Amino acid sequence: MSGTYRPVVTKIEVNGAVLAYDEAGEGSPVVLLHAGIADRRMWRGQVPALAARHRVIAVDLRGYGDSELPPAGFAHHDDVVGLLDALGIERAALVGCSFGGRVAADTALAYPDRISALALFGAPVSGNEWSEETEQLWDDLVGEVDPEDFDAAAAAEVRFWVVGPGRRPEDVDPGFVRFAEEMDRRALAAEQALSAIEVGELDPPAIGRLGELRMPVLVGAGAADLPDLLRLADRIAAEAPNAVRLPDVPDAAHLLPLERPEPVNAALLDFLP
Repeated sequence: MSGTYRPVVTKIEVNGAVLAYDEAGEGSPVVLLHAGIADRRMWRGQVPALAARHRVIAVDLRGYGDSELPPAGFAHHDDVVGLLDALGIERAALVGCSFGGRVAADTALAYPDRISALALFGAPVSGNEWSEETEQLWDDLVGEVDPEDFDAAAAAEVRFWVVGPGRRPEDVDPGFVRFAEEMDRRALAAEQALSAIEVGELDPPAIGRLGELRMPVLVGAGAADLPDLLRLADRIAAEAPNAVRLPDVPDAAHLLPLERPEPVNAALLDFLP
């Protein structure tokens, strides 16, 4: 991860909310959408690398990180296009990890003319349901957790998602784990606030519409991520007409771009228009 990336947060009003974002570079626009257990800081390894060729925008989704959460209802995919409008961008590539990948796919389906390319890492697209295997893995790895105890909940989620079911915590860099837990504590507070607001969903959802993703699509995952997500990555790549499936990245789980930035950056620089 780059030690030279020192973002200065910028804020802009989008659809009645103030969103925070970092921007760097010039060239074709790329918007980075973070995981639901993280915020825009998870892209600290991508922004300086991609900015050599692209105008890179790493945004905090509404309610997350430094972005605001007004009480009115909204949809994340509408906010993404609202951000493009506010920044004067006609078309952009979207890169999303986890929940950010879900938002990216929804945006590409709702506004296909605005999205030039789509890169998805560990993306649980809307309408996809978790298997009993995943539910059992959660029970086996972390069990019951008090959702009001953000420290305990963040530790549990990081064990499940960031370490992954096939690795032991001691196998993963402790600094990486601490940073993931710090981001997740903030994300849990965001999710709690979001639960009190009407958040619009794509209708019909993406899982039955993958064939409509006609822009170039890059699909990747960490080899230590959940089996459900590895299978879903295969499905997206099989059904989206112009998709490329990257080989699973060894020794990486759900926050692949943060944990293993080098192979992700290489793939993105090769893929992005």
